[in-house]
Amino acid sequence: MTNDAPKKLTHNEEIKAATPTLAGTIAATIADDSTDHFSEDDNQFLKFHGSYQQDDRDLRKTGKKYIMMVRGRIPGGVMTSAQWSTFDQLASKYGNNTLRLTTRQTIQFHGIVKDNLRPVIKAINDSLLSTLAACGDVNRNVLAPPTPAYTKARAQVLADCQKVALALAPRTKAYHSIWIDGVQLDNEAPENKDFVDPLYGKTYLPRKFKIAFVIPPVNDLDVFTNCLGLIAIVENDQLVGYNIAVGGGMGRSHGNEATYPRLADVLGYFPADQVVEVAKAVLTIHRDFSDRTDRKHARLKYVVAERGVDWTRTELENRIGFKLAPAKPCHFTTTNDLFGWHKDINGNWFLGLFVEAGRVKDQGGYKLKTALRHVADEFPAAEFRLTGNQNLVIANVDDSHKHVVNILLAAYGVKTEQQAGKMREAAMACPALPTCGLALAESERMLPGLITRLEKLCTELGLHNEEIIVRTTGCPNGCARPYMAEIAFVGKAPGRYQLLLGADATGTRLNRVWKDVVKEEEIENELRPVLTRYAKERHHGERFGDWCHRVLLAAPAN
Repeated sequence: MTNDAPKKLTHNEEIKAATPTLAGTIAATIADDSTDHFSEDDNQFLKFHGSYQQDDRDLRKTGKKYIMMVRGRIPGGVMTSAQWSTFDQLASKYGNNTLRLTTRQTIQFHGIVKDNLRPVIKAINDSLLSTLAACGDVNRNVLAPPTPAYTKARAQVLADCQKVALALAPRTKAYHSIWIDGVQLDNEAPENKDFVDPLYGKTYLPRKFKIAFVIPPVNDLDVFTNCLGLIAIVENDQLVGYNIAVGGGMGRSHGNEATYPRLADVLGYFPADQVVEVAKAVLTIHRDFSDRTDRKHARLKYVVAERGVDWTRTELENRIGFKLAPAKPCHFTTTNDLFGWHKDINGNWFLGLFVEAGRVKDQGGYKLKTALRHVADEFPAAEFRLTGNQNLVIANVDDSHKHVVNILLAAYGVKTEQQAGKMREAAMACPALPTCGLALAESERMLPGLITRLEKLCTELGLHNEEIIVRTTGCPNGCARPYMAEIAFVGKAPGRYQLLLGADATGTRLNRVWKDVVKEEEIENELRPVLTRYAKERHHGERFGDWCHRVLLAAPAN
């Protein structure tokens, strides 16, 4: 006899249904001086408002010190100089005096205490940006190509990115009530208890939803790792439409084979003027079909994987009311950012700046945070564009200002040319310890030393300044997209990492597990024989990841 009883919904689904405005008791807790933290339910609601409650794990032996991470919502990663200055001031006044550039073209603040949460979020809103839906079971920050080069269609793609971000934003009035007015909503009032978001419904999404736009041949946002990837098709320098890719995602859990990273499938092509309707339709497929009984199984990628590409295409076409055309030909050549000075399509200059592990800070003679603040204050017409690789582009610089920017940055120890070695420039890490509650091992704090060690090893083996994409994460959730790296280290325990090899440089192939557990101090010993073989056996111009895929991973892994 089978048990056909419906599975129990997750606790997150229950609290969303009970408080569909997402207000919780957040405003009341902020006003309560007797506590320094939020309840666990309010912590889940906080995510929709752009904040995670964390604690400083370096200090746990002396008791939990609660701190908040706040994440901005910055569609396409484009900020004015004034907005950058606002973020800089907030980090100095309320945070840990650093800005953390993320892999989703936004900025995180770390170290904010409960009493300072509202001033930070209100100031971000006053700057005409937001934190709403930067986290939570909703559409997250929408990505668009950051580099103002190659084609005039980039402006059209950015405009579409911003249209989609606005159309997919949740409509709850709790955000304004809590962060602007400082008023706790009455959750039992009929208009609040019965609130239904016009797009998301009463219980929002089963889990997060991610969108990225890219313009071939550059895949600098790892488009296939997103729930919805929109690949711009440009003809005669004009955007004509998009190839649509659905069902990507990075997150997995160690020891749980039912969870896995997945690349999105290309379903077809549609005209650019339908982009908002298509984005809404894909989101509602996730809303209606993803698993609300198991958050580890609640991403759209599992719907696509389990129901199939044909089912997904048919369901999408039924919702948008027209057939997708066959995908247009396109190809990718790189996932990298541009560094140094380059001319943009309008004749101005832009500067690609390397930011190690995305952390904008002052340290010793390298005062990146102060330097960028001075650039923002000195050149109000400049734009600050965040990349998906945790770097920064200063755009819209007049020819007459380029030399001044160079001098200003140099005064704070910031290089504009030959900023770092190729491996270091291509590397990424998630924040991990001490702020992330999910981290099993170090990541950001480990990365600089790790790259130094790998650079030394490569030099010994005749691979000096070889570009090999290295990414580290403190856990398998994949925030730094480790499964797209040629070499990846995924935390399993303190000082222990899973080692993966073999992704490509164009963002179109996942890597594979090579060694399930490697001790941090044994990384060179593990990689030395592999890199030695690569140096001797590779084809001319063959990248490390491609060699691993062709030779090393053709046989069963260790």
